[in-house]
Amino acid sequence: MTTRPVPRNVPTLTEVVEPGPQQVFASAPASAEERIVQRVMQRIDAELDQRLREAVASLVVEQTRALGPRLRQEIEEEVRLAVTQALAEQAAAKS
Repeated sequence: MTTRPVPRNVPTLTEVVEPGPQQVFASAPASAEERIVQRVMQRIDAELDQRLREAVASLVVEQTRALGPRLRQEIEEEVRLAVTQALAEQAAAKS
């Protein structure tokens, strides 16, 4: 086998290029990718859980505040009705 000279227009490697982080990630096996996803999700889960608790607590307080006056009004109406009925029954019993 004889070696021929390399033509001038063929590119040649003149330096070693190390892969960047994106290239390493792209070439990572699926199991490594899964481990990374699981680690990120563990960090997110803790933060998400805390934020969800805070949001739900805030909504419960807000709804309770809004519901309070309405419930008070309904209870007042029921008390008025009960008092009216009781007075009417008492008046009827005296007659």
